[in-house]
Amino acid sequence: MIQEMLTVETDERGVATVTMNRPDKHNAFNEALVADLNESFGRLARNPLVRVVVLTGSGKSFSAGADLNWMQEMANYSMEANLADATRLADTLHTLDSMPQPTVAKVNGAAMGGAVGLVAACDIAVAADDAMFGITEVRLGLIPSVISPYVLRAIGPRPARRFALTGERFAAAEAYRIGLVHEVTKKKALDATVGKLVEVLLAGAPGAQAEVKALFRDLWELDRTGTAARADTAQRIAKRRVSDEARKGMTAFFEKRRPDWGEV
Repeated sequence: MIQEMLTVETDERGVATVTMNRPDKHNAFNEALVADLNESFGRLARNPLVRVVVLTGSGKSFSAGADLNWMQEMANYSMEANLADATRLADTLHTLDSMPQPTVAKVNGAAMGGAVGLVAACDIAVAADDAMFGITEVRLGLIPSVISPYVLRAIGPRPARRFALTGERFAAAEAYRIGLVHEVTKKKALDATVGKLVEVLLAGAPGAQAEVKALFRDLWELDRTGTAARADTAQRIAKRRVSDEARKGMTAFFEKRRPDWGEV
C-alpha cells in the first residue's frame, strides 16, 4: 500500500516494512504523517498474517521528529487544537507500542525529537553507525512530553534527564550504551543486519511473542503509558506549544540564531 507520506510493504513471510516517506523534509512528521502511521500500525496489528513490523525512513534520515513549520503553525492555534494534535501523536506511539507483533526500528539516519519516541516504542532498534539522535525539544522551548514514557522505559531516568535537559545530539554508539538501540552496524550492512534479526524473530511462535509483549507491557506500565499518562503528557505539550518560550524558540530557529531565553 502506498500513501502520500508513507509506504507499507508486506512480503510473503508476513514481514511488513513501514517507511516514512518525506525524504525532502527528513521524514519530519506533520498531522497527515502521524495519522498515516497510526492507521497503518493499527491495520497491521489486526492482520494475523503479519509476523514482524520494521519501521524506517526514506532517504538520509530516519526522522527529524515534528515538522517545525507545522509546529510553528500550531503555536498560533488554540489550546484545544494543540491538545487534540498532541493526543494524536500520543495515540500513535501507543498503537505502535501495543502491536502484538515484534517491531523493529531500522534507524538509517538521524532520529530527532519525537522520532526518538518512535525508536523507543519499538521492541528492538538497530542503528547505522553514522546515525545521530537528540531529544532536542528544549532548544525550541518545548518539552519531550508524549514520548517521555517510552524514552524513560528504554533508557532510564538519568540518561533521559541529561539528554532532555541539554538537547544535545548524541551518536549511535552512545545510543547503544544507554540502551536506546540494541545494535549498531555499518550503514551498508544495515539491511542485512535487520534481515538476520527478522529471521530470528520469525522463528518464534507468534502467539507466544504477542503474550510476551503483553506481559512485559502490563508489568511495566502501571499507567506510565496508559490512558491517564497519555492524557497528561498531551496536556503538557499542548500547553507548552502555545507558550511564549516556544514561540520565541521556533522564531529563533527559523531566523537561524540562538534564542535569548532571558525575556519571554
